[in-house]
Amino acid sequence: MAVKPRATFHFPTGFLWGTATAAYQVEGNTTNSAWWDWEQQPGRIRNGDRSGLACDWWGGRWREDFDRAAEGGQNAHRLSVEWSRIQPTPDRWAEDAIDHYRQMARGLVERGMTPMVTLHHFSDPRWFLEQGGWSSEACVEKFAAFVRKVVEALKEYVSTWVTINEPNVFAYCAYVIGVFPPGEHGLSKAFPVMENLVRAHAAAYQVIHALQPGARVGLAINYQSFHARREWFLPDRWVARIAHTLFNEFFPRAVYDGRLNFIYKRASLPQAAHTQDFIGINYYTRYYLKFNPVSPGTLFADQSFPPEIETGDNGWYANTPDGMFEALRWGRRFGLPMMVTENGIEDAEDRIRPRYLAEHVHELWRAVNFNYPVKGYFHWTLVDNFEWERGWTQRFGLWALDRETQVRRKRPSANLYAEMCKENGLSAEMVEKYCPEVFEKLFPV
Repeated sequence: MAVKPRATFHFPTGFLWGTATAAYQVEGNTTNSAWWDWEQQPGRIRNGDRSGLACDWWGGRWREDFDRAAEGGQNAHRLSVEWSRIQPTPDRWAEDAIDHYRQMARGLVERGMTPMVTLHHFSDPRWFLEQGGWSSEACVEKFAAFVRKVVEALKEYVSTWVTINEPNVFAYCAYVIGVFPPGEHGLSKAFPVMENLVRAHAAAYQVIHALQPGARVGLAINYQSFHARREWFLPDRWVARIAHTLFNEFFPRAVYDGRLNFIYKRASLPQAAHTQDFIGINYYTRYYLKFNPVSPGTLFADQSFPPEIETGDNGWYANTPDGMFEALRWGRRFGLPMMVTENGIEDAEDRIRPRYLAEHVHELWRAVNFNYPVKGYFHWTLVDNFEWERGWTQRFGLWALDRETQVRRKRPSANLYAEMCKENGLSAEMVEKYCPEVFEKLFPV
C-alpha cells in the first residue's frame, strides 16, 4: 500500500496573505454614489436587491472583521476608499470620512497587517457622472485631485496603492453593455473612456510618487483566460484572440509602453509609459468562446463552460485552476512584481471553495517556484457582500453574512485559509483535512 506524501508547499518569507474588499460593497448606505441611484432603478439589480447596510463597515463592523482576518493569520488586507464619501460634492471634502479611512488604515497596521488601498473600485460620486463622468476630459484632473487628498491623508499608514480596479471590467460593464452606471452601450463609446482611464491612472501615479516617493503603485487587471470552445474551428480561435487583446492586453500594455491598441484604432500616450510598479492580477476563471455572428454580446461570441467543469452557485465562475498559472505567466512578460489582488468563487454552501482555494494556491506556488516575482495573494473576499448588478445572489465570503442580523458565520474554507496563512504554505495535511478529493492531484504518489 502506497504511503501518502507528507509535504508542504512553502512560500517566500514576507509573502502577503490577505483578503480583498471594496468600499461600496461592504460599507452600507453609500448614498452619494451613482451606484446608489442605480440600485433604485427597476431592473438594474438582480432580484431587485439593494446594498442597504451591506456589511455595516461604515457603522464600525470593520473592526470585528479585521480582527477575524488577523486571527486567521492574514498579514495584509486590500480595501478601497469611496470617492463619493470623501468628496460628496465638487466643492467639499468630508474630513470626517477621511478620518474614518485613517482609522481603518491605522487599524490594519495595529493588527500587524499591511494595507493595500484601491482608489477607484467601480463607484463614482453622483456629481462626477452628472459632469460627464469618464467620458469627459476633465475626469483626469478631478481624479488626480481626489487621489492627492487621499494619499496626503493615508500615507502615514499606506504605501501600496491600486489606482483603478479592473478598468477593463469597468469600461466594459459601464460603457459597452450598460450594466453599471451610467449604462452606456457600444464599443465606440468605450475607447475614449478607456483612454481617459489610462490618463487618470498615469496622473494618479505621478501624484502618488510626488507625495510618497517610495510608494508601490499599480493597476488591478481582471485577467480572463479566453479559450476557443472548439480548437479546430478557426472563428472560435479568432474571437478568443480578439477578446484577449481587448480585455486583457489593453490597459497593461498602455501603462507599459504608452501604446493604446483598440483593434481598429490605435493611439500613443507617452506619459502613461512605465507608470506601474507592480501588476495586480485578479483571476477567477477561464471562459470558452464559441463564434456566433448573431450573439447578443459585442464580440460575436457565446461564452460557456464545458459540462465536465464544476461551476459556482450561479454558473458565473468555474473551477479552472490552471488558468491561474496562465495568468501569472502572462503577467510576467511585463517585468514587474506581481500580486494576485483577487481570486475566489461564489459558493454559499462552501462545497467547491476549499478545493478551489487549494488548487489555485498550488498553481500560485508553481509560479513562485518558476521564479515568477509574485509577492502576495488576496482572496475575494473576507465576508459576503453586495455584488454589484448581481446583488446578493453571489456569496464569495470566507465568512457568511446574515443580512438581517449582521451575524457572521465562519465557513470551513476560512479555517483552511487561516492554516495556509499561518503556515505560509499549503500542506498535505490541510488538503487531506479540507478537500481530500484533490489530494492525489496535488500530492501524487
